[in-house]
Amino acid sequence: MNKLVVILALGVCFGNVYAKGPKKDKASEEGFVFTTVKENPITSVKDQNQSSTCWAFSTLGFLEAELLHAGKGEFDLSEMFVVHHTMQDRAVNYVRYHGDASFAPGGSFEDIVYCYENYGMVPQEAMPGIMYGEKLPVHNELDAVAEGYVNAIAKGKLRKLTPVWKNGVRAIYDTYLGECPEQFTYKGKTYTPRTFADEALGLNMDDYVSLTSFTHHPFYTQFSIEVQDNWRNALSYNLPIDELMEVMENAINTGYTFAWGADVSEQGFTRDGVAVCPDVEKGAELTGSDMARWLGLSQADKRKELTSKPLPEINVTQEMRQVAFDNWETTDDHGMLIYGIAKDQNGKEYFMVKNSWGTEGKYKGVWYASKAFAAYKTLNILVNKKAIPADIAKKLGL
Repeated sequence: MNKLVVILALGVCFGNVYAKGPKKDKASEEGFVFTTVKENPITSVKDQNQSSTCWAFSTLGFLEAELLHAGKGEFDLSEMFVVHHTMQDRAVNYVRYHGDASFAPGGSFEDIVYCYENYGMVPQEAMPGIMYGEKLPVHNELDAVAEGYVNAIAKGKLRKLTPVWKNGVRAIYDTYLGECPEQFTYKGKTYTPRTFADEALGLNMDDYVSLTSFTHHPFYTQFSIEVQDNWRNALSYNLPIDELMEVMENAINTGYTFAWGADVSEQGFTRDGVAVCPDVEKGAELTGSDMARWLGLSQADKRKELTSKPLPEINVTQEMRQVAFDNWETTDDHGMLIYGIAKDQNGKEYFMVKNSWGTEGKYKGVWYASKAFAAYKTLNILVNKKAIPADIAKKLGL
């Protein structure tokens, strides 16, 4: 889930701008007003800054929440340990396909699961992952250097590869992220990445499953979602969208969180903490604008007005989801963590989302995604099997 992705602006109140519009009550004039319904424990909001690493931040945030849920205490796990290992693996895969594959800084939830199982894990203090004088990740140069090197190998028309080309990949990531520690001390005890994962964390990756919802594969079976960042070909269980939403709601209501992969390039995903799917075709009616004025607005201004306060949303269907995916309108954009449910001043419910863009913004790094937005734009989720309702789990054979 990379391309990691983007957002627009919300929270603007338009008050009584439209003299001809219907009278608005005070609540609707003040924009969105959220009240928490259910909130599960999470660790602090992080900042991926100038790096396409939301997949690492979101999934590790999910594992950190799982550790809190299991009563194991609060951990801050190293995103760059996972990035380092993942990009080495991805380079090998890319070369194996002679460059006819994806080598990009994005990734998927599966990359963290694979790393945990095969390489272990380390805390942030053991590998901060910034060797170039910045306080936050800045990967523009790193990504360019790594891409140039790997393409020189994969597409260099070489007759035979040397046995040391992989060392060059590792050296690039060592230079920018630091070497992955073989041993470290944490809270007075010495660990390797493997023993830290097994003894200090003690999570079982078999407890987690990826769920999705599309009609080009049979429901209640597994398939590999056809996006470039799913380069490990991880399998997801396929559910009807109503049942996927039921899992998401049940997870929160029973005390669990889940990693959320979604398309956030939609106009309803704002830069100021709200994600909604307003009915754009009813724009003038919804905002109280006269039709002539509405038609004269730019797309940006229409978007701003449609995301400034609670408005009726589209009715999301299974067919609509499929069309958007097949037409490249729903893309593999961004990974986040859903940890709660809130309602607006009209009683409509939203998922509470922990993002990885720092704590700037109206809600200090938290987004409120309407259930319509989640139903329309969710690519997949990673969730604890125990959070799945029993009847749905039975259909999946879990």
